[in-house]
Amino acid sequence: MIDSSQIEKMSVTERLQAMDQLWDSLTRDSDEIPSPDWHHDVLADRKARAQRGEAKFLTLDQLRSRLRISEP
Repeated sequence: MIDSSQIEKMSVTERLQAMDQLWDSLTRDSDEIPSPDWHHDVLADRKARAQRGEAKFLTLDQLRSRLRISEP
């Protein structure tokens, strides 16, 4: 296991690469990672709102624009 002091010595690029490798590893074992109950609740609520016509959807361009506006 990597000690936190070793992580601190890594460059930002190295830490990002390590995170990417960890994420890839986790996604390969995703069946072993339980989804919390609240995930199901949130998804069920969103689905119900969409079925009632109460959900608001953005196009990808709208989302990009919104994210650019909120950047510092």
